[in-house]
Amino acid sequence: MEQRPYNFVGATIRRLRNAKNWTQEVLAARCGVAGCDITRGTLAKIEAEIRGISDVELFVIAQVLGVGIEELFPHGFAARLKRGI
Repeated sequence: MEQRPYNFVGATIRRLRNAKNWTQEVLAARCGVAGCDITRGTLAKIEAEIRGISDVELFVIAQVLGVGIEELFPHGFAARLKRGI
């Protein structure tokens, strides 16, 4: 049986964070300033796609990274949803 990731945004969050040359600690701290208390460990689990992500975390992370929420999802994600992923 194929195992699906627990979330679909973790890899993109990691890629965008790395593009800014931020550590997980930096992103977690910036999220805290923006009003979302998230630890480095939690962020690591989100990036590894082994922990889900709440709507608030998704919104704040997108805001801190300077992207729209939809940009956190893989290319073609909406079409995949229509096909049942």
